Amino acid sequence: MTMITLSWWDVAIAALLVLLLAGLSVWQRLALHKQILIAGVRTVVQLALVGLILELIFADARLLWVVLMAVVMLAVAGYETMARQTRRLGGGWAYGIGTVSLFTSSFTVALFALLVIIGNEPWYQPQYAIPLLGMMLGNTMNGIALSLDRLMSMAWQQRAVIEQRLMLGQHWQEAISELRVEAMRAGMIPTINAMAAVGVVSLPGMMTGQILSGTAPIEAVKYQIMIMFMVAAGAGFGTVVALHLGARRLFDERQRLRLERLHAVK
Repeated sequence: MTMITLSWWDVAIAALLVLLLAGLSVWQRLALHKQILIAGVRTVVQLALVGLILELIFADARLLWVVLMAVVMLAVAGYETMARQTRRLGGGWAYGIGTVSLFTSSFTVALFALLVIIGNEPWYQPQYAIPLLGMMLGNTMNGIALSLDRLMSMAWQQRAVIEQRLMLGQHWQEAISELRVEAMRAGMIPTINAMAAVGVVSLPGMMTGQILSGTAPIEAVKYQIMIMFMVAAGAGFGTVVALHLGARRLFDERQRLRLERLHAVK
């Protein structure tokens, strides 16, 4: 079975759906049309540039180019992790915590998959390494962003409760433990929902793409199962690391709550 190629005119027709959505936002006074249009333009520009870059990298599959691409992806994911938080740590901490958490989780799980599960030669072959890392970073980014946003917002709202617990002699980890658990749940809900509904409610993007390109469905299924497990592990590990670092930053060395370190995002 051959894959049906799309022209740029076909893509432009699909873009009409986004324009209709923006028009609906204007009609309903949702004030989302600018964000929708900007996001649509970014989608086209970013994916077009990535497509050109990947063609160059695939043609010259050296470790250096793969590492550079991975660093750029990590840097952008770190920014997006903290970009839409209601309240976030200042002084570059929000970016640093998100980036470190993404690196320790996504890169570790992706490297494990490339070396142990897939075992391709060379292990950094860009056709495998870059898509796998991209899916890991994208899903882990969402989990970390949701969990940190929930933690910081709840810490601000429940600051009096936290301070009372500290005055009663609780360690900072005990004083904020319930908030961390709730934030962890919030960060993992999208991943758990995706795992619970995959194959029944939706066919994931990677599996769909492989089937459209002519891959046997059972092979696409095996790859998708691997990806779902990798995403769950990456999101879980990354969220745990991010919540620990973020919660620790809310307290000073004398275990005093320091909410002045939080900045409201307008």
